[in-house]
Amino acid sequence: MPQIISFMYRYLIPILITIVTVSACGQANKPSLKEESKVNIPAFNPDSAYIYTAEQVAFGPRVPNTQAHVDCGNYFVSKLKSFGATVYEQNANLKTYDGIELKAKNIIASFQPENKNRALLFAHWDTRPFSDRDPNPENYRKPIDGANDGAGSCAVLLELARQIGTQQPAIGIDLILFDAEDWGAPTFDEKNHPFSGYCLGSDFWGQNPHIRNYTARYGILLDMVSAPGARFYKEYYSKQTAPGIIKKVWEAAQICGYGQFFVDADGGGVEDDHTHVMKHRKIPCIDIIHYDPATDHNFGAYWHTQNDNMDNISRETLKAVGQTLLYVIYHEK
Repeated sequence: MPQIISFMYRYLIPILITIVTVSACGQANKPSLKEESKVNIPAFNPDSAYIYTAEQVAFGPRVPNTQAHVDCGNYFVSKLKSFGATVYEQNANLKTYDGIELKAKNIIASFQPENKNRALLFAHWDTRPFSDRDPNPENYRKPIDGANDGAGSCAVLLELARQIGTQQPAIGIDLILFDAEDWGAPTFDEKNHPFSGYCLGSDFWGQNPHIRNYTARYGILLDMVSAPGARFYKEYYSKQTAPGIIKKVWEAAQICGYGQFFVDADGGGVEDDHTHVMKHRKIPCIDIIHYDPATDHNFGAYWHTQNDNMDNISRETLKAVGQTLLYVIYHEK
């Protein structure tokens, strides 16, 4: 394996993009859903996911150590319990890059907890306390709504939980909402810090899982998966450690008719929750994350700005991601 490229404060690390052209013959040989399997796959409801996104945003920025954060955490716990999940609340005091102590909460929802054959799906639920990419410097120290960067991904997991609670797949599923992911050092802070400050919740859970010696067959991280026109390239660390899972998910997207979202091309490498799960739990993980080569940071133009609001949420994108994941987990045996 080539040496892992050093992390760059969670910015995507540019990697040569190679577009893989699929021949018409190859497309013709793709099985239809009906031919591929008789598995009964639930229908992902994008309206439901949209509402879950709006409900999170309505609390206000979900920044640790605020009332909005506490209220939204209680909302998640209540929702997940109502769907029949076994819910664990993992509270932790975590230190930021500049020494602030955060009262963080990782929320874990398990279905069929007794089943040793498991898959892990996760996202972060906190929002960034800085708008350090905002075009107006006066907004730099304002927290973001985090509609796409947080809420949309969690909404997909909530809708998955609702469906799983009604119809169980053959394998056990764990859904984790990681906290304190987005309190990384802002761009306006020019001091040298010992670490980037991102992914505190997943790093803590990786070293202190809710179940002793926890493991899963694989993990799938969702990050910024709800914006209009989002495109998901194959993230570098995902390809290095879990190429089979990349293949499984991207093929499922093609079969479900969402190949335009899941681009058959390489993106960049990013420090994200999946890298910390892989580091500590040795679970092969992939990151489904919006990649935009047109911006200087390779994320959406609204990333870490005051514009990350409900205007940047698309039911079509929510459906593409959610239905693809339902296809994947309901075909596991």
